[in-house]
Amino acid sequence: MSPSATQLYEVCEQTWPAARRWTEGVWTLRDGQGGGKRVSAATATGPVAADDVAHAEAAMTAMGQKPLFMIREGEQALDQLLDAKGYHVVDPVILYSLPIEKLTDLPIPPVTAFNLWEPLAIMREIWAKGGVGPARLAVMERARVKTAILSRWNEKPGGVAFAAVHDGVCMVHAVEVLAHQRRQGVAQWMMRRAALWGQAQGARHLAVLCVEHNQGANRLYQALGFVEVGRYHYRHIPE
Repeated sequence: MSPSATQLYEVCEQTWPAARRWTEGVWTLRDGQGGGKRVSAATATGPVAADDVAHAEAAMTAMGQKPLFMIREGEQALDQLLDAKGYHVVDPVILYSLPIEKLTDLPIPPVTAFNLWEPLAIMREIWAKGGVGPARLAVMERARVKTAILSRWNEKPGGVAFAAVHDGVCMVHAVEVLAHQRRQGVAQWMMRRAALWGQAQGARHLAVLCVEHNQGANRLYQALGFVEVGRYHYRHIPE
C-alpha cells in the first residue's frame, strides 16, 4: 500500500528535521535555524482560532523567525483564517511516491552515481550553487539514517542529492544538477541510486517533494513513475 499524505508529512519531518520541534497549544512549532521553510513553519494539531494564530506569531517572532505557516490537506479552515489575516500563499508543494522496486530494475552504469556520507567538498560546492548552504547542510546532519549522492557525467561532476529513510520510506531531498549537465539523465540515475540505497535500508517506497512551479522536475518525477500522494503550501505575509 502506498504511503498516505499524513505519513509522508511525518517522513519529511524525520528525514529533513528541524533543530527543535515542540508543541504549544494547538501548534507544532519549529526552530529552523535558517534551514528553510520546511523546518521553520508552524503547523496546526487541531482546529485553530484567531487568538491561536496570534500565539504562534508571537512564538515565532520570539525565536527571530518571521511568522510562517504550513497548510496541509484538510486544513481549509486554517487556510481561510490566514488568508483573511493577510497571509499569502507561497511555494505550493506536491508529494510524490512510488514502490521502490520501480527504480531498482536497471543497473546503474559504472562511475555514474555514488552514495556516501560525509559529503565531499565538490558536493557542498554544487549544493551551494543551488542555494543549499551551511544551514541546510546542518539539517541533513540531523537526519538519522541518511546518505548523500554524487553523480558523474561526461567524466565530470553532474549533480548531488540527499536521501534519508523513515518508516519504510526513502525520501530524496536537495536534488541539484549542474546547469551544463541537465537534460542528460543525471537526475534519473541519482534517483535510482537513492532507490538502491533506500531498499538496502529496508525502505519499501521512494518519495520526493517538488514545488508546483518547477515544471521540469515535476515532468521528470512523473516520467519515472512517481504518483502524487498529497500537497501542502505555506502562508506568509509578504515584505
